[in-house]
Amino acid sequence: MSKLVSMQRDPEGIETAYLHEFGALAGARVLEIGCGAGRLTWRYAAAARRVTGIEPDIERVRLASRECPAGLRPIVTFALARSEALPFPRGTFDRAIFAWSL
Repeated sequence: MSKLVSMQRDPEGIETAYLHEFGALAGARVLEIGCGAGRLTWRYAAAARRVTGIEPDIERVRLASRECPAGLRPIVTFALARSEALPFPRGTFDRAIFAWSL
């Protein structure tokens, strides 16, 4: 089992501000590709209607699910999946986020 290390990125909130400004996430159904342990998810999810984070690493999916803030649990879900083979029908999402995933 790999040990996941938490690090603080974007302490000034610049990344988050750009997501909201250019991503038009308010009220959107969002797919986050490569969500990791949810670091970015928590920063924008409250503005969205629904968020589904996908991640190919089962340990990160488990951590994100476990660490999801209580207030976001009704709108945020995580799934073990790869972007090359999305398990969702066309039209499920309004927006997709792909950040820090390469």
